[in-house]
Amino acid sequence: MGTALQADLPTNATPAIDPLDNTTGCCPRFHPEGWDRQHLHFDDKRFVRATTRSDNPVPQDMAEVFGRVFEAIEDAGAYDPPHPFVLSRDLSPEQGEHLFAVEGEVPGEEMVTVSGHFRTRVFDAPYDKAPVLLEGFAHELEEEGDEAIEQWIFYTTCPGCAEAYGHNYMVLVEKVREHEPGEPSVAKPVMGL
Repeated sequence: MGTALQADLPTNATPAIDPLDNTTGCCPRFHPEGWDRQHLHFDDKRFVRATTRSDNPVPQDMAEVFGRVFEAIEDAGAYDPPHPFVLSRDLSPEQGEHLFAVEGEVPGEEMVTVSGHFRTRVFDAPYDKAPVLLEGFAHELEEEGDEAIEQWIFYTTCPGCAEAYGHNYMVLVEKVREHEPGEPSVAKPVMGL
């Protein structure tokens, strides 16, 4: 992954994913360019919210829930193929929360909006490394003067497609506290001489 900071995207935008670059018939191939070290700005960005049952923390009904939600989104005409953006996080060892980006209202599903400033990092790693990666990213942000206040993961492909493509890319998405003009960022430790 490159280390250069990406150019800011317009409000409520995410980098595009080519839906035609799909050899599995399931998830499109993910290319990390444009996603790593990105700044995302959301202002009442619309999402469908759904939860899954987990068994410390392995999802038990993810295929069923994701299938239902994606079908409802497509039926409502609210799916944006170049931007299949789903934010996920564990609420507890028994429950996961998922926010599906949409382009309109989706009848029968819980609608939420998200606002704030988010930073991203891309990793190609096994799913079970996610907690360590999230912790490291939060520390990295703190060293850069930002304070992470919410942690999410965009799992770019399902496990089967990750295996088929030979990569398990995860986009860590951290909501950071926005500073008022003139307000100092998180204090950095003073190093001794």
